[in-house]
Amino acid sequence: MQFIQSTDKSLFLHNHHQNRVPLTHRIMMESPESCVILTNPINKSIALIPDDDYIITDMAASIRAVEEILDYNFKNKKLLEQALTHSSCTDSPSYQRLEFVGDAALGLAISNFVYLTYPELDPGQLSLLRSANVSTEKLARVAVKHSLYKFVRHNTTTLDEKVKEFVIAVEQEEEAEVHGGVMKAPKVLADIVESVVAAVYVDMHFDLKLLWKKINRLLEPIITLDLLAQQPQPVTMLYELCQKDGKHVDIKHWRKEEKDIASVYVDGQFVVSATSENKENAKLHAAKSAITKLACNHTSKLDLEVEPNTEFGGAKQKLNELCGRKKWPAPTYRIEKQVGPSHDRRFICSVQVAVAKGVVFVMGDEKTRVKDAENSAASAMIWGLQGSNLS
Repeated sequence: MQFIQSTDKSLFLHNHHQNRVPLTHRIMMESPESCVILTNPINKSIALIPDDDYIITDMAASIRAVEEILDYNFKNKKLLEQALTHSSCTDSPSYQRLEFVGDAALGLAISNFVYLTYPELDPGQLSLLRSANVSTEKLARVAVKHSLYKFVRHNTTTLDEKVKEFVIAVEQEEEAEVHGGVMKAPKVLADIVESVVAAVYVDMHFDLKLLWKKINRLLEPIITLDLLAQQPQPVTMLYELCQKDGKHVDIKHWRKEEKDIASVYVDGQFVVSATSENKENAKLHAAKSAITKLACNHTSKLDLEVEPNTEFGGAKQKLNELCGRKKWPAPTYRIEKQVGPSHDRRFICSVQVAVAKGVVFVMGDEKTRVKDAENSAASAMIWGLQGSNLS
């Protein structure tokens, strides 16, 4: 196998068994004995499985590809090469030392960001935001989003299988999961992000401000207080909700064949079970289901009396923040009514919040956009809660 230059100055991969294939900025370096994936930015990935005579051991293309993803040119490219080398490649320095530095650098960079972004938050909430942004789940999804794993050199096929399963699971999610999806994130994906971040940090002579300017785009979307309020940590939330009512929660685990099962009991009474291939994920899903079921079984719906003309901007975010502070589930919105022809459609939305005394329900005013109708409902909910003894 060899690289040849074409007349239009693009690189091609050429061998006697394949037609010429354009070589773009992404090359998957799995292992010296494995296959090579060439990703065309327009078409789908093309997998070439060469025989033993067709092996690519040069990492220069992978380094160029990751530099393009980062929008950063390394002064010392050996740092990035090390960041892209798994410990299974025993003949080269691996990313383990860089991972150690990256873990600390990311933690401090995110700490600075949330401290400056949320000047009113207490240390406990700041810690929750930092943890959510540097968790294995979050960083693994960063690696998937930017296809960083494709450029890592390694000598173990089991990593490929785990990563492939996780990528498929992430693609099938209806919305991004903050605390964990169907499948537990492989730690190797988070390790890669930490090591690549560390390579940039060391190459910048440990300048944390410059590092944040370069990597904040890589980490997007940053998990904000608003998003965290919409997806609070399910297990913690379940315990806190039950503790308010003086109830005892017990989550029991067992394994059936290849599945982990988690069952939630409240005051000794079975509530719900969930299964997963991983114990922690089963626990998360069981807690989520238990919160929903307990909220539905709570006391009857409570209507609030709200004065007219109480609407204000940013009400949805403020309501999310209120629910987060009170440890309530995230508000749920619903279109209650649609009026008018399609070219002049107007909407009325409702919002409900599960509080200690029951589920609070409020309807907003008629609006031309669903977004505005939801904001109207959120405004009414905030005013109603402030004027009652429920908050």
